[in-house]
Amino acid sequence: MTSNTASSVAPLEPVAVAALTSRGPRPQRTTNRNSRAEQRVGLAMVAPALILLVLFVLIPAGLAFGLAFTNARLISPNPASFSGADNFVRLFQDAAFGRALLNVGYFGIVVVPLQAGLALVMAMLINTRVRGTTFFRTIYFLPVVTSMVVVSLLWSFMYQQDGLLNTLLSNLTFGLVQGPDWLGNPATSMPSIILMSVWQGVGFHMIIWLSGLQTISQELYEAGDIDGTSAWQRFRYITWPGLRATRSLILVTITISALSLFTQVSVMTQGGPLDSTTTVVYQAVERGFRQQETGYASAISLVFFAIVLVISGVQRFLTREKA
Repeated sequence: MTSNTASSVAPLEPVAVAALTSRGPRPQRTTNRNSRAEQRVGLAMVAPALILLVLFVLIPAGLAFGLAFTNARLISPNPASFSGADNFVRLFQDAAFGRALLNVGYFGIVVVPLQAGLALVMAMLINTRVRGTTFFRTIYFLPVVTSMVVVSLLWSFMYQQDGLLNTLLSNLTFGLVQGPDWLGNPATSMPSIILMSVWQGVGFHMIIWLSGLQTISQELYEAGDIDGTSAWQRFRYITWPGLRATRSLILVTITISALSLFTQVSVMTQGGPLDSTTTVVYQAVERGFRQQETGYASAISLVFFAIVLVISGVQRFLTREKA
């Protein structure tokens, strides 16, 4: 009986081994097949963004780089020809370009600390669990979602000599103070644009500061309260160090936004009066589309890109986390 059983089972052992061996690779093949399917789905989802990136960023950037070394015009019967560095030589000899750089520098030096500081104060004020904070967050953020063109038009009406701002000044001082022509005076045109730009953009950076504040552990503040720290000490030793990554982001985004000032100038002053509000981007658009000097405008854009890249790199280096 025992021998019969053994003889009946023994032939099945190679079959079982073969079955186990044949089933072994199947999960691996299934995993590879699923992985390739997921990759195809991922590529299909990313493809529209990649196509738009190539069409509207990479290709225009390449064309701008190439056109910067030519005498190309937007509409001309003559084909574009290679001109070497003539556009760049002309650019650095152009007094209007130098004035545009000074205006952009002035705008950035004032706007970056003013907008960042005001946004931080606003974020700290609404970072409390009291009734009404949601309402104030919405009110502060409302100018951000409003079109810059619309905001610029509204403030242009306010800045008129008989506009709302001068009317308020006259009424509050009982006619003793008559406001100036805010946008028509070279001394007040850029400060007027700065005030409007800070008002419009401060809500966006307030939200970024607020997100950084909410990542700081409340246990640190509780420990500080136990030690009897003052409000300034809480900010200096707990809040400010906890916002290291956030303030780096704020600094870079505000700087790039300030350097690329265009819409406000285009709508409100068109670079005037006397080039007191002209900027690098506005000058590039003016030369490229209105004066149709495509090659020269490309050279302006290329130099502007290099300037922004250097400034952003320096800021990133200064705000890096030191070991």
